[in-house]
Amino acid sequence: MTPLVGIRIALVVFVVSILQVSAFSGFTIGRGGPDVLLVTLVSIGLLRGSVTGAISGFAAGLIVDIATLGTLGVTSLLLTLAGYWAGRYGETTGRGRVHALLIATVVTTVLFELGSYGLHLLLGESIPARPLLGAVLATLVCNALLAYPLYALIRKLVGTTDRTGRAREVELFV
Repeated sequence: MTPLVGIRIALVVFVVSILQVSAFSGFTIGRGGPDVLLVTLVSIGLLRGSVTGAISGFAAGLIVDIATLGTLGVTSLLLTLAGYWAGRYGETTGRGRVHALLIATVVTTVLFELGSYGLHLLLGESIPARPLLGAVLATLVCNALLAYPLYALIRKLVGTTDRTGRAREVELFV
């Protein structure tokens, strides 16, 4: 990865993190709303790989935790795992598949929401369980609708990794 691409990814992550905290957090449909930051991290992970996805997720989570004055590290942990998983999925199973983006978005949205509730419960915070299903479903629908347009935008901004230069076969000399 060139330094210019790294700077572009950092700018995208910073801007989307700030927009998620300031603009998109107030937009709700039902009990949930779009998580543009999560869909952006899934797109970055699918396009650039697991390490870039994990680093971007950690940075985005740290920005969100600092901006919202939340428990430091909770969002960072969840977004790091989401970016890493999306990157690994893109490098292995989802490579070259049209539906990989939608599957990765749906799975990471559900796991992020459930993981967030689980971590907050482990930290001793009380969270009502009844609105959980409605919030997850609303967020899931919003993220699924945003997946392809955001992926196209992120692809234009950060590009993809060059997977053609990778070794297809390994020869062992003994």
